[in-house]
Amino acid sequence: MTIDRAGLAEFLRRRRESLQPEDVGLPRGQRRRTRGLRREEVAALCHMSTDYYARLERERGPRTSEQMIASIAQGLHLSLDERDHLFRLAGHVPPARGADSEHISPGLLRVLDRLDDTPAEIVTELGETLRQTRLGVALTGDLTGFSGPARSIGYRWFTDPGTRCRYAPEEHEFLTRVFVSGLRAVATLRGPGSRAADYAELLLAESEEFRQVWEEHEIGIRPREVKHFLHPEVGALELTCQTLLDPDQSHSLLVYTAVPGSESHEKLRLLSVLGSQALR
Repeated sequence: MTIDRAGLAEFLRRRRESLQPEDVGLPRGQRRRTRGLRREEVAALCHMSTDYYARLERERGPRTSEQMIASIAQGLHLSLDERDHLFRLAGHVPPARGADSEHISPGLLRVLDRLDDTPAEIVTELGETLRQTRLGVALTGDLTGFSGPARSIGYRWFTDPGTRCRYAPEEHEFLTRVFVSGLRAVATLRGPGSRAADYAELLLAESEEFRQVWEEHEIGIRPREVKHFLHPEVGALELTCQTLLDPDQSHSLLVYTAVPGSESHEKLRLLSVLGSQALR
């Protein structure tokens, strides 16, 4: 496929101008004269340099990679149809839709953008964290930097001892059953050759604990609404988890809250001030 540089530039410009800072979780600031977002704001949202993005709007620059186009589509809060259009303008075949898609819907992103004072994350059906709020990172650490199977918390649960340190020890046995049951359900739903089936095969080869629980053939073990975290700095937290599901993409927005006035509520307020830095 060939690049439509003029069409790509015009589409990016129009989408940028249609967005306001508050649409993407940014402060408006004073003396704002730009129509829509500034180029540097879009570049930051897309994790690229301002110069690189500006060249695209000016019909210049090298052929953009699929990874970069995906980042632009997410940064501009594009719908799936808009994302696919952007890929074609850039000379690429659009990614597949559905369970394996990592493109977060604009609506789910808008909700997440408004939760800056709340721990929250968007995850796939395999427990791969795609996006976190600032306080979400402070609560569980940055979960978006993993690669390969380790992106899934269900995989890390059995292969990375550090994963369990964030959860109360009395919850470990139950969470083990939750992760195995959940992976079995997704692997059955998606079928042989799916990522879920691949993860199951890997864990069967790598973890004796996983093999033992897998042989029980449990299904439908649901996560509890109240979760008990063990933070390395502020200690135990009891949080309620509410879930908002995007059925088209099989993504879930998880929001963690504490009962007002409780000890956990005060600890969340402390984490909000400190962010992800360690207490000293």
